Amino acid sequence: MSAAHASDEPTRAVEVEEKFDVDDAAVLPDWTALDDIDAIGKAEVRELDARYFDTADVALGRARVALRRRTGGPDEGWHVKSSAPEGRYELHWPLGDTDKLPDAVVAAVAPWARPPFTPLARIRNRRVAYALTDAAGGLVAEVVDDHVTATAERTGQVTRWREWEVELGPAAPRDERWRAAFFAAVARLVATAGGRPAASDSKLGRALGR
Repeated sequence: MSAAHASDEPTRAVEVEEKFDVDDAAVLPDWTALDDIDAIGKAEVRELDARYFDTADVALGRARVALRRRTGGPDEGWHVKSSAPEGRYELHWPLGDTDKLPDAVVAAVAPWARPPFTPLARIRNRRVAYALTDAAGGLVAEVVDDHVTATAERTGQVTRWREWEVELGPAAPRDERWRAAFFAAVARLVATAGGRPAASDSKLGRALGR
């Protein structure tokens, strides 16, 4: 995959989230049982299609960095994800007019790997998202119900699963004790619906069997 010009500066974010595996028959719990959650937004369906890339020797994967191009959803575009102390650090660029890898993205992953980058995995996901808001209407967290079909491009292995993901929003307190208590309460609530901690900390990792 060759590089294309892109002058856009990326947006930056830190994702703080927890993932849970659930069976197909599982029913979402009442999220208002959580402290600080006053209301649940309407279901928003998103059809996501993500293609991940890496070098032949998987240099990005060994550095726990993910490079993808995703269509669908409010944040479609190019993404580079890396580890951060509190979660996952994400850089995001718009899709642009071509599916070629932008120069800015190549530069962003240069500390870990150099081109050429070739397909690693394709992850298609039918996502249903719900906003969890506080009494003032602020977004405390977003819950997504994901039905995933993943293909490891270099082996052809296809994997399917369902998972719930809870990610903190801008109205969530930054206090670490609050976050720990919130996610502990989430885990208990998910357990009542038959959920369990996710088998992998990322969809890419699960697609590749790690």
